[in-house]
Amino acid sequence: MSPADPPYSGPDLCRLTACAVVDLLKRGEVSPRDLTEASLSRIAETSPAINAMVTPCPDRARRAADAANPASLLAGLPIGIKDLTPVAGIRSTCGTPALADHVSNTSDPMVLRLETNGAVIVGKTNTPEMGAGANTFNPVFGMTRNPWNTTMNAGGSSGGAAAGLATGEVWLSQGSDVGGSLRTPASFCGIVGLRPSPGVVASPGGDGFNPFGVEGPMARTVEDCALMLDAMAGWDAVSPLSYPAPAQSYLATCRADAGKIRIAYAPDLGGLTPVEPDMAALLSDALTRLQAPDVTVVEAAPDTTGTDAAFRTLRGLGMWTGFRATPSAVSDRYKATLRQNIAEGGALTVDDIAEAHLTRARLYDTMRQFFGTFDVLAGPVTGIGPLPVEIEYPPEVAGHPSRDYIDWLRFAFLATLCGLPALSLPVGRDARGLPAGLQLIGPPRGEARLLQIARRLEQATGFPPTPIDPVVTH
Repeated sequence: MSPADPPYSGPDLCRLTACAVVDLLKRGEVSPRDLTEASLSRIAETSPAINAMVTPCPDRARRAADAANPASLLAGLPIGIKDLTPVAGIRSTCGTPALADHVSNTSDPMVLRLETNGAVIVGKTNTPEMGAGANTFNPVFGMTRNPWNTTMNAGGSSGGAAAGLATGEVWLSQGSDVGGSLRTPASFCGIVGLRPSPGVVASPGGDGFNPFGVEGPMARTVEDCALMLDAMAGWDAVSPLSYPAPAQSYLATCRADAGKIRIAYAPDLGGLTPVEPDMAALLSDALTRLQAPDVTVVEAAPDTTGTDAAFRTLRGLGMWTGFRATPSAVSDRYKATLRQNIAEGGALTVDDIAEAHLTRARLYDTMRQFFGTFDVLAGPVTGIGPLPVEIEYPPEVAGHPSRDYIDWLRFAFLATLCGLPALSLPVGRDARGLPAGLQLIGPPRGEARLLQIARRLEQATGFPPTPIDPVVTH
């Protein structure tokens, strides 16, 4: 560890990767209870500084650990679940006041699959209210802080998951993503986050036919991310878009030789959104370092015209759909920015929606052809790094004013709109010492190859996967 890297003083078990710990579990060298106690200890140590695991469930976790099957995929590994996702018997608030004391009676199908595959849930991680926003704060639990500098934000909406992973509270954590909700906090906290294609992970949500919102794995290494995806993936009849997991595990494919890799680097995704100069320089330097005999990087971008308008329209439609299905006793208490987004969705015309669908089809075809030449499309996760935790969203990026709280997230829109897998890979730190991720977008249903390429690039970045102690600053 270089002198510039923060120290780590937590339990030794929490320092290990998920893959290493699962190997220990399967060999009987540690027990699920050992890991659960280590995780709970680390949560208690770090929570005052970062406020990531907002609802620990120690009794439930200990019972699950004692009953864990060592022959299962995760063999009793403790994980975190985002507070948008119901887990039976645990307080599930979605960060909104009307649900502050709500306890779920049932678990999301994705949670059941994880538990069947040997996951031990130790608690719920913090999220913005109803997942709306890329800075994790809400009126129920307050702010989650960036572990690399606690005056800064951790991103969102899976900010609690990312911050907890970075400090070693758990080895794996579930996130969800519409407009970068999984990718942004992964970038800000220096961990790996994968948004899979719709249907890879079966989770019906409120509108099971909407492909925008997906569940995905978050971890400290690419291999760990692949392991968690194996535990999450598969067909379930409750999820109409879901389909079976591949015959070869994601982890096995991830570990295989990636062969020749062709990367298209688009610094602003074809003019989609501005980038701060320091972020552009950091990512450009990372791409230069990734060049190798087996890795070719070419600056090239697809035509992304219409991405922003189509994403906003279809996201708005989804928000209006969810609002119509939500009791008014809950929605009447939403924050102002959330109510504004819902109202915009309700004002859409049928022509607006039709135009967005046609644009999406055109963009998908553009990307399909683009991936005939390149293996992945690389670019920023966001055009700016973490901001002070009190700021909901940047007022401007590179001199361009932000229209609203999602405007600065436009780098996330293309993958979501086209149903493409996208991964945030930590590649360096800015002048303030805060992490930054490189977004890698893969072809349709290309999760396995994307993970394989990300692992090869991870080996070249030199970014340490070791957890850190929170850097408490004032």
